[in-house]
Amino acid sequence: MKRTLVICKPDAVERGLAGTILGRLERKGLRLLAGELRTIDAPTAARHYAEHEGKPFYGDLIDFITGGPSLLLVVEGPDDTWKIVRTLMGPTNPAEAPPGTIRGDFGTVLTENLVHGSDGPESAAREIEIFFPGLAG
Repeated sequence: MKRTLVICKPDAVERGLAGTILGRLERKGLRLLAGELRTIDAPTAARHYAEHEGKPFYGDLIDFITGGPSLLLVVEGPDDTWKIVRTLMGPTNPAEAPPGTIRGDFGTVLTENLVHGSDGPESAAREIEIFFPGLAG
């Protein structure tokens, strides 16, 4: 089984969509391995979004993800679990996300797009280690 990180971001938690998002992952056949509701602190957010440091939107990204509780999840499934999650999420821009995807069904704003999923196996291992040390394997 392969693992990936999913974050139901503060807007998803605030809107009461975290359970719906988790349900979609489970209905797809992915298994919940770990989950925690927590407000991400700035140092952890900086580690998570390190590849965006220096970009114009970096400060807003950090402010948003630390602005309220998020539901952090580790899910597992087949070899391409990360890709399955990203397909369920839909494109980053909710205006371009097709119906049936999380962002297509519930998203309205590019900068508050409800959910994060690792973008590959290496990212999944790195991100899981940040939020759930020891579970990346």
